[in-house]
Amino acid sequence: MMRLMLSTLATLVLAAPLLAGAARAADCANAQDQATMDQCAGKDFDAADKKLNEAYKQIQTRFKNDAASKKLLVDAQRAWVGFRDSECKFQGGPIDMAGSVYPMVVTNCRTSLTNNRLKDFQGYLNCPEGELNCPVPTAQ
Repeated sequence: MMRLMLSTLATLVLAAPLLAGAARAADCANAQDQATMDQCAGKDFDAADKKLNEAYKQIQTRFKNDAASKKLLVDAQRAWVGFRDSECKFQGGPIDMAGSVYPMVVTNCRTSLTNNRLKDFQGYLNCPEGELNCPVPTAQ
Protein backbone atom coordinates (compact mmCIF):
# COMPACT_ATOMS: atom_id res chain seq x y z
CA MET A 1 0.00 0.00 0.00
CA MET A 2 2.83 2.37 0.86
CA ARG A 3 4.49 1.61 -2.47
CA LEU A 4 1.26 2.53 -4.32
CA MET A 5 0.99 5.81 -2.43
CA LEU A 6 4.62 6.67 -3.16
CA SER A 7 4.16 5.80 -6.81
CA THR A 8 1.05 7.98 -7.04
CA LEU A 9 2.79 10.86 -5.27
CA ALA A 10 5.81 10.59 -7.57
CA THR A 11 3.53 10.64 -10.62
CA LEU A 12 1.75 13.75 -9.37
CA VAL A 13 5.02 15.52 -8.60
CA LEU A 14 6.40 14.73 -12.04
CA ALA A 15 3.16 15.70 -13.80
CA ALA A 16 2.64 18.98 -11.91
CA PRO A 17 4.73 21.14 -14.28
CA LEU A 18 2.92 19.68 -17.27
CA LEU A 19 -0.48 20.26 -15.70
CA ALA A 20 0.45 23.80 -14.71
CA GLY A 21 1.67 24.51 -18.24
CA ALA A 22 -1.53 23.12 -19.73
CA ALA A 23 -3.65 25.22 -17.39
CA ARG A 24 -1.64 28.33 -18.22
CA ALA A 25 -1.82 27.64 -21.95
CA ALA A 26 -5.56 27.06 -21.79
CA ASP A 27 -6.14 30.55 -20.34
CA CYS A 28 -5.20 32.60 -23.39
CA ALA A 29 -7.63 35.38 -22.49
CA ASN A 30 -5.57 36.10 -19.39
CA ALA A 31 -2.07 35.38 -20.72
CA GLN A 32 0.46 37.51 -18.85
CA ASP A 33 3.85 36.38 -20.08
CA GLN A 34 5.30 36.50 -23.57
CA ALA A 35 5.81 32.74 -23.83
CA THR A 36 2.14 32.11 -23.13
CA MET A 37 1.06 34.86 -25.52
CA ASP A 38 3.29 33.33 -28.21
CA GLN A 39 1.78 29.91 -27.55
CA CYS A 40 -1.76 31.30 -27.74
CA ALA A 41 -0.99 33.16 -30.96
CA GLY A 42 0.34 29.90 -32.38
CA LYS A 43 -2.85 28.07 -31.46
CA ASP A 44 -4.94 30.77 -33.12
CA PHE A 45 -2.86 30.51 -36.27
CA ASP A 46 -3.07 26.70 -36.31
CA ALA A 47 -6.86 26.88 -36.06
CA ALA A 48 -7.11 29.45 -38.86
CA ASP A 49 -4.69 27.49 -41.05
CA LYS A 50 -6.65 24.29 -40.52
CA LYS A 51 -9.89 25.97 -41.63
CA LEU A 52 -8.14 27.47 -44.65
CA ASN A 53 -6.75 24.08 -45.67
CA GLU A 54 -10.20 22.51 -45.37
CA ALA A 55 -11.69 25.17 -47.65
CA TYR A 56 -8.75 24.80 -50.06
CA LYS A 57 -9.38 21.06 -50.30
CA GLN A 58 -13.08 21.68 -50.99
CA ILE A 59 -12.15 24.02 -53.83
CA GLN A 60 -9.68 21.50 -55.22
CA THR A 61 -12.42 18.87 -55.16
CA ARG A 62 -14.63 21.09 -57.29
CA PHE A 63 -11.82 21.23 -59.85
CA LYS A 64 -11.45 17.45 -60.04
CA ASN A 65 -12.20 17.49 -63.79
CA ASP A 66 -10.47 20.80 -64.55
CA ALA A 67 -6.70 20.40 -64.34
CA ALA A 68 -5.99 23.88 -65.71
CA SER A 69 -8.10 25.65 -63.05
CA LYS A 70 -6.69 23.39 -60.35
CA LYS A 71 -3.15 24.39 -61.39
CA LEU A 72 -4.13 28.07 -61.28
CA LEU A 73 -5.48 27.55 -57.75
CA VAL A 74 -2.30 25.81 -56.61
CA ASP A 75 -0.10 28.52 -58.16
CA ALA A 76 -2.21 31.29 -56.62
CA GLN A 77 -2.15 29.68 -53.19
CA ARG A 78 1.60 29.17 -53.26
CA ALA A 79 2.09 32.80 -54.25
CA TRP A 80 -0.36 33.91 -51.56
CA VAL A 81 1.49 31.94 -48.85
CA GLY A 82 4.74 33.59 -49.95
CA PHE A 83 3.07 37.00 -49.84
CA ARG A 84 1.53 36.35 -46.42
CA ASP A 85 4.79 35.24 -44.88
CA SER A 86 6.80 38.11 -46.41
CA GLU A 87 4.17 40.69 -45.46
CA CYS A 88 4.12 39.47 -41.88
CA LYS A 89 7.90 39.54 -41.60
CA PHE A 90 7.72 43.12 -42.86
CA GLN A 91 5.03 44.01 -40.33
CA GLY A 92 7.14 42.48 -37.56
CA GLY A 93 10.02 44.78 -38.43
CA PRO A 94 13.72 43.99 -38.59
CA ILE A 95 14.21 40.82 -36.57
CA ASP A 96 17.36 42.15 -34.87
CA MET A 97 15.39 45.12 -33.50
CA ALA A 98 12.05 43.46 -32.75
CA GLY A 99 12.67 41.83 -29.39
CA SER A 100 10.67 39.13 -27.68
CA VAL A 101 7.33 40.27 -29.12
CA TYR A 102 8.43 39.60 -32.73
CA PRO A 103 7.15 35.99 -32.98
CA MET A 104 3.73 36.98 -31.66
CA VAL A 105 3.42 39.98 -34.00
CA VAL A 106 4.34 37.84 -37.01
CA THR A 107 2.02 35.02 -35.96
CA ASN A 108 -0.90 37.39 -35.32
CA CYS A 109 -0.36 38.89 -38.77
CA ARG A 110 -0.30 35.42 -40.34
CA THR A 111 -3.54 34.57 -38.53
CA SER A 112 -5.23 37.75 -39.71
CA LEU A 113 -4.22 37.29 -43.34
CA THR A 114 -5.13 33.60 -43.21
CA ASN A 115 -8.60 34.46 -41.90
CA ASN A 116 -8.98 37.00 -44.73
CA ARG A 117 -7.99 34.35 -47.28
CA LEU A 118 -10.47 31.96 -45.69
CA LYS A 119 -13.23 34.53 -46.25
CA ASP A 120 -12.23 34.67 -49.91
CA PHE A 121 -12.38 30.87 -50.17
CA GLN A 122 -15.73 30.73 -48.40
CA GLY A 123 -17.03 33.28 -50.88
CA TYR A 124 -15.78 31.14 -53.76
CA LEU A 125 -17.49 28.09 -52.28
CA ASN A 126 -20.81 29.90 -51.91
CA CYS A 127 -21.11 31.86 -55.15
CA PRO A 128 -24.57 32.15 -56.61
CA GLU A 129 -25.16 30.09 -59.74
CA GLY A 130 -24.00 31.99 -62.82
CA GLU A 131 -21.83 34.51 -60.95
CA LEU A 132 -19.25 35.56 -63.53
CA ASN A 133 -16.70 36.77 -60.95
CA CYS A 134 -16.56 33.40 -59.22
CA PRO A 135 -13.63 31.20 -60.25
CA VAL A 136 -14.99 28.08 -58.49
CA PRO A 137 -17.84 26.02 -59.92
CA THR A 138 -20.85 25.36 -57.71
CA ALA A 139 -21.06 22.06 -55.87
CA GLN A 140 -22.80 19.26 -57.69
